[in-house]
Parts: sequence; structure tokens; C-alpha cells
Amino acid sequence: MVDYHAANQSYQYGPSSGSNGAGGGGSMGDYMAQEDDWDRDLLLDPAWEKQQRKTFTAWCNSHLRKAGTQIENIDEDFRDGLKLMLLLEVISGERLPKPERGKMRVHKINNVNKALDFIASKGVKLVSIGAEEIVDGNAKMTLGMIWTIILRFAIQDISVEETSAKEGLLLWCQRKTAPYKNVNVQNFHISWKDGLAFNALIHRHRPELIEYDKLRKDDPVTNLNNAFEVAEKYLDIPKMLDAEDIVNTARPDEKAIMTYVSSFYHAFSGAQKAETAANRICKVLAVNQENEHLMEDYERLASDLLEWIRRTIPWLEDRVPQKTIQEMQQKLEDFRDYRRVHKPPKVQEKCQLEINFNTLQTKLRLSNRPAFMPSEGKMVSDINNGWQHLEQAEKGYEEWLLNEIRRLERLDHLAEKFRQKASIHEAWTDGKEAMLKQRDYETATLSDIKALIRKHEAFESDLAAHQDRVEQIAAIAQELNELDYYDSHNVNTRCQKICDQWDALGSLTHSRREALEKTEKQLETIDQLHLEYAKRAAPFNNWMESAMEDLQDMFIVHTIEEIEGLISAHDQFKSTLPDADRERDAILAIHKEAQRIAESNHIKLSGSNPYTTVTPQIINSKWEKVQQLVPKRDQALLEEQSKQQSNERLRRQFASQANIVGPWIQTKMEEIGRISIEMNGTLEDQLSHLKQYERSIVDYKPNLDLLEQQHQLIQEALIFDNKHTNYTMEHIRVGWEQLLTTIARTINEVENQILTRDAKGISQEQMQEFRASFNHFDKVGRSCRPRVSLLPALTIPSRPLRRLCICPSVHITVAEYQPPLTGPGRASATDGAQRHVTWTPSLGFPRGRRGGPKPRLWGKTLPTYQ
Repeated sequence: MVDYHAANQSYQYGPSSGSNGAGGGGSMGDYMAQEDDWDRDLLLDPAWEKQQRKTFTAWCNSHLRKAGTQIENIDEDFRDGLKLMLLLEVISGERLPKPERGKMRVHKINNVNKALDFIASKGVKLVSIGAEEIVDGNAKMTLGMIWTIILRFAIQDISVEETSAKEGLLLWCQRKTAPYKNVNVQNFHISWKDGLAFNALIHRHRPELIEYDKLRKDDPVTNLNNAFEVAEKYLDIPKMLDAEDIVNTARPDEKAIMTYVSSFYHAFSGAQKAETAANRICKVLAVNQENEHLMEDYERLASDLLEWIRRTIPWLEDRVPQKTIQEMQQKLEDFRDYRRVHKPPKVQEKCQLEINFNTLQTKLRLSNRPAFMPSEGKMVSDINNGWQHLEQAEKGYEEWLLNEIRRLERLDHLAEKFRQKASIHEAWTDGKEAMLKQRDYETATLSDIKALIRKHEAFESDLAAHQDRVEQIAAIAQELNELDYYDSHNVNTRCQKICDQWDALGSLTHSRREALEKTEKQLETIDQLHLEYAKRAAPFNNWMESAMEDLQDMFIVHTIEEIEGLISAHDQFKSTLPDADRERDAILAIHKEAQRIAESNHIKLSGSNPYTTVTPQIINSKWEKVQQLVPKRDQALLEEQSKQQSNERLRRQFASQANIVGPWIQTKMEEIGRISIEMNGTLEDQLSHLKQYERSIVDYKPNLDLLEQQHQLIQEALIFDNKHTNYTMEHIRVGWEQLLTTIARTINEVENQILTRDAKGISQEQMQEFRASFNHFDKVGRSCRPRVSLLPALTIPSRPLRRLCICPSVHITVAEYQPPLTGPGRASATDGAQRHVTWTPSLGFPRGRRGGPKPRLWGKTLPTYQ
């Protein structure tokens, strides 16, 4: 990639020499090589660059709007490569690689490279145009890239009569505008300045849209605007040029004109093909009629031209001299008007007459018709003889005019020289005193005052250059006095006035320079203050905006620590406010100092600070807003702190009660287990003891009611976590229900044993023996006995019947569960006695396959299923 930073370089772009056009007009690379010399100067002209920007932007938008988008700034909107790739897809009808959507520089460069690779794939050689320049917004590189695209997709494929690209487009324009007067298209810059060529192109294809005969060559702005408006309204060709830019530019930008004209070519290409086909059909039928018209036209043109020659020659042979130089100059002006206005159309008529004669003879010969013989005296040779006589008379008349004018000039030369130099000097000094007395520097900005100083320096240089003219005027006046010129009095008066005015201009020039230099120093001081103000106001303004955003930011906290952290951060912020207030005062003091300097020196500042939009009013307004938001934030944080403190008290109250109730329930569950195994005495004593134990449990119910009340308060406060306890209300409720259920079942088992004993007649000794035997097995399998958990029962999926091993001779068969079943499960144990025990799963159903992980319940390992 070529490093492209030189200030005097222009972008060189265009297809490679190997990319040939559709016809035989040469390659696009050859065309670009021919234009490198003037192209380099073109792109250094701001007027041409402005024209290219507008034209290329409109051309791109004429295609991009098909995709529902457009660009505003041609060197900004193509920087990310997205719209550039879209433009290439629209104009080529092909799909480009998928663009990268990231916003980083590397993504933009990759997208632009994809577009440039696509252009290169079309046989276009891009010279000195790289993706980095496009991404960086290099205007010249971007315009060069767009021009390359226009050449490849809008101009290269134009083909007219074995010429292509630019030559083909130029030939097409010449063919279409040939019948129109005052239109002579020879290039894509000067030939289009008067606007007639644009109107001729439209009128040739759509005559109902343009009243061409009403257009005037001396009104180019009206002509151009008329063509642009008609093209945009009726031909769907967007306005790509400004009439004023074209007229006010010595040489309009060729690329802009070519781009716009190519839109006409594509718009009319379909109509042109239809016209060509129709002409081919009608040509055969109209050959004879056309030949007859050519004969008639020749006779008429020959008669008119010979008559004009006969009328003009006597006027040119008139040699009557005039007495004054003004009268002779009028004759010379009439002669020049004849040369500029009257003769050129006749030259064209003579040339056209010869062309028509030769064309007619050729057509007749090709049609096997006799050659055309004009009337007597109207042969081409007769016309040439008359024309030769006319030119001889014209030459003699011009020589006579010039000799007479020189003779009269010699008589009045010296006086005219004085008047000329005096008039030039007076015209130059006109308005200079008023200009030097202006006090425009009082309302000027620093950049304006620097421009005024440079302008004044240029004026001083101009003033010094006019010193010689003043001395020449005085010398000529002295010479006229010595020669006793009849109007010496007026000459001397005029010369004295010029000298006095010259002295006054020198004095005023010196005074204005002093005033400008003094004002420049004062404005530089003000500008430095403005810059310092902007540098400090911008971060302070951003700080206030961030502060207002933070002070108004919503906060959501769940613990006292979180709200205390916010309060601490807010206190730290408030501690910075005094420093911020001092910074605000310092910034405002800078602004006031600039105002003071301006007022004390009678300087009228043209506007606000050019370096920033942050005014003192904005700073004060935002500062007041910050001051208002601080107490509001204080109040909000205090309210939230109070709320979190209340929530913390509710957590601690619930936790202190739950940490008592939970272990109490767990202890009672374990005690019931021991009681059921180690009971002694008669069944009636055991039953009495269990019922008494049940009453002590029921009497504990108020503690649960108190815990429920505290839990209700927590729910109303929307508290979802409690780090002070591992117990939740759901755990407590489940444990309480399990406790009541366990004691009730234990009592029921004793009652059933009493009924069995009474029904079977089993003695007390037999019951004791049976119990001793069962307790023996129970001790052996105690290590694998399931323990009651306070955790909530989980949903247990449907399982087939499995057996849980308690000991080698005791098996518990687990009943089948249907989902979603929760709560305690049922199990039956058989060891020769008909006893039933209860087992409650708490962390899911254990796995049944061997070798799997052992299930855990309340921190204990359960036995494995078989």
C-alpha cells in the first residue's frame, strides 16, 4: 500500500490498462493515463472538489435509494464500508461477501477491503487507494474511489460507433446535439457551461419537456436550472450539479459533468435503441424523399449565401474616413461584430452546403441515380469564387480601419494616456478611504482579525505597487503642461486631487494597521481564556451530568450492608462538592475575565465561546440541579436504610425463634425413636407414658404460632433470605407434622398390641420375650435405620418395588410411589413378627443398582437398595 500524505498529490485512480471497453475506443487505463496531467491540478481546486462531492453523492444516492437508504456525507458515510458494499451490490447486481457488523476500526477496514477487492475483480486497478484512507475519511481518496466505480459501471460500457467509454459518451452527445444552434460539444467542461447542451439532449429525446427556441445563450444559469429541474422531475435523474458552481468556475469539473451526462445516456439508451430501429425501417422508404429535400435545400442555401455575399462586399469596400477616433472605433466595432456574429453562421452555411452537396452526390451514386447538377451560377465553384472575393474585401477593409485608427490615436495619444492612467488609479482608490476607516475589527473574531490583517498586508503591498502609477500620472501631467495642452487646467486639477488622496491613503493605512494589531493581541488573550474555559468546562460538565445521573439512579438492595455501602459512597461524593464548587467558581471567573477584557476594550464578541457549547448558564443550571438532587438522594438512602434495619430485626427475631423450635423438634423425633425401642413395663404403662409425651408436644404449639406470626411479618416485608438461620418455615411445618404423626402412630401401635394380646391370649412374659428378640435385631440393624429429617419431603418418581436392607435377616419392602408423591413413605418389615415401621425419604429416592453412589439423608448415609 502506498503512503499517501503529500499535500500536492492528487489521487490517481482508474481501471488498469488491461481493461478494454466494449468498443474499439481504447482501454479505460489509456483514458486515465491521458488525463493524469490535468487531473492532478483539478483535484487541488476546491470548486471542482465541491462539484465532485455533490455530483458523486447524488449519483450514489440514485442507486442506494433502490435499497431504501442514502448517504449525506460522502467521505463519512462510506467509512464503515457497509453502504459502500451495498452500493456495489446495487449497481452490479451481484452479491458481495457478508460484511462484518462490528464497530471497531479493524471491522471497518475489512469491509472496505471487501469492496475494493470486488472492484479489483472487475478488472479495475486501484492506484494509491487503500482501505485505511477510506476509513479515516480521506475526502480525496473517497472521491477517487467513487470516480473509479462510476467509470467502471456507468461509463466504461458506453459504446457508440466503435468508440467506448469517455470517447463513446462524447460522440453520443455530439450526435444528439448536432442539429441545435449554439451547441458545440467538444469536451466535458467548457462545452456545457451555458446549459444549452443539457437542454438539447433532453429536447432531442423528449421535445415536449423543453421549449428550446426560448432559451438564450447569454443566460446560462436559467438554462442549467431548467435542464436540471426537468431531468429530475420527468426523467428521474437526480440533480447532481449546481448552476452557480458551473457558471462561476472557469472550467467546470470534467468528472462531475461526465457522471451527470452518463445518467442521460442510460436514461435515453432504451429510447435511442427504439429510435435507431425505427430509423432503419424508415430509411429505406425515405431515401428518395430525402434526396429531393437535399436538392431543394442546396438550391435555397446557395441562393441565400450568394445574395448575402453580394450585399456584404459593397459595405466592405466603403473607405470613407471619419473625423474622430470614436467614430472610427465604432466602424471597427461594427466590423468585429460582423466577424463575431454575422460571418460565422455563413461560414457554417458554406461548410454545410458543401457537405450536403457531397452527401447528396454520394447518396445518388449509391442509389444508381444521376448526379445532381445545380442551377447556373450556383455551383460550388461559383460560391467559392464569391467567398474568395468577400475575404479579399474583408482583408482590405480591416487594414484600412487599423491604419485610420492608428493615425487618430497618434493625435490624442498623450492626453488619452493621462486619462487612462488617472481613471485606472481613481477606480482603484474608489472606496479605499471608506474601507480603511471601517471599524469592522471591533466585532471580528480572532480568525477574522487574522484574515483582516492578512488582507491589510495585501492592501499595503498593492498600495506600494501603485506608487509608480501615481508618479507616471504626475509626469504625464507635467509634460502636457509643457506642451500647452488645451485642457491643461482640468489635467492639473485632476492630478492634484490624486496626489492629495494618495497622502491620505498612506496615513489611514498606518492607523488601521495599528488598530488591527492591538485588537489581535486582545482577541488572542480572550481566545486563550475561551480555550481554557472550554478545557475545564467540558470535564466539569461531564462530571455534573454523571453526578445527576448517579443521584437519580434507582437502587435495589436486600441487606443492610448494601444500603450502608451506598450511603458511604454517597457521603464520599458529598465530600467532593466543595472542591467542585471551587472549580465551578474558577471556570466562571475565566468567562468573566474574557467578558471584562472585551468590554474594557470596546470589543463586540461575535458569538459564544467557539470551543464549547457549555455556557455559564448551563453550568449554573446543572449545578443547581445537583444541589437539589443531593438532599433527595440523602432522604431516599435514609428511608431505605430504615427499611433494611427493620428487615434485619425481623430476620433476627425469626432466626432466634426458629433456631430454638427446629432443634427442639429434631430432639423430640429422636426421643420418640428411642422410646419406641427401649420401652419397659406393661403395654398400658407404655401407652400412658406415650400419651403424656404427646401432651407435652402439643403444649409446645404456641411457640410454632409465634414463629408463624414472625414468618408472616417477613413475608409482608418481602424478605426472601435469612442468613441467621438454616431453618425455613416450611421446614418447621413439615417437621412438626412428622413429629405429631410419629407420636400418633407409635401410640396406635401400642394400642394394636394391646388388642392383639387380649385377642390371642398372649401372656406378659411372651410379649417381653418377643420384644427382647426384636430389640436384638433392631440393635444389629440400628446403623442402617433411616432417621427422620426436618427437610421438606421431595417428589419421588414412580419406582418398581425394591427392598431396603436393614440387617441380614430383616428386609423392608418399599411401597411403589406415583409422581408427584410427597411426604412420608410406607415400609413393612418382616422378621417372623408382624411389626410395621415408618420411613420418610427426604432427599429423593435412593438408587437401586449396585455400585452406584450412596444416597444421603440429613447428612447420614442410607443403606443401599438391593
